[in-house]
Amino acid sequence: MQLTDNFTLAELCKSQTALRKGIDNLPKDPDIVSKMQTLAEEVLQPVREKFGPTVINSGYRCKKLNTAIGGSKKSQHCFGEAADIEVPTLSNRDLAEWIKNNLDFDQLILEFYNGKDPRSGWVHVSYKNKDDNRKQCLTINKQGTFSGLI
Repeated sequence: MQLTDNFTLAELCKSQTALRKGIDNLPKDPDIVSKMQTLAEEVLQPVREKFGPTVINSGYRCKKLNTAIGGSKKSQHCFGEAADIEVPTLSNRDLAEWIKNNLDFDQLILEFYNGKDPRSGWVHVSYKNKDDNRKQCLTINKQGTFSGLI
């Protein structure tokens, strides 16, 4: 199923862990698919149009997959509202800054970026809806400590 011009449902559900463990990670709830489409339309596609190829490291996670990777029980990935992304031609810090300054979002986390290697870490971005988005910006380090805003 095509969610936007450049993103498919399968791409946002792909998981090496799910493949290894035989977990069916396709959402069964149409509401989750709708939320994934909104995330793709409001955040992922604009990033793609601005910077070119955009890699989805982690998108939707069913509860079984989320448990297998040790994800938070409240993870927005489980509701189709979040993706961890990178753009190969751009530092993750620059990607986070561009999203912060140009797009609507619920939560934006620059995760495990070390400041030395522009490709270190990734960008977690979530989207609920225009009325409920918190525009929360955070960074998190290797120790799992949240620090100042991006």
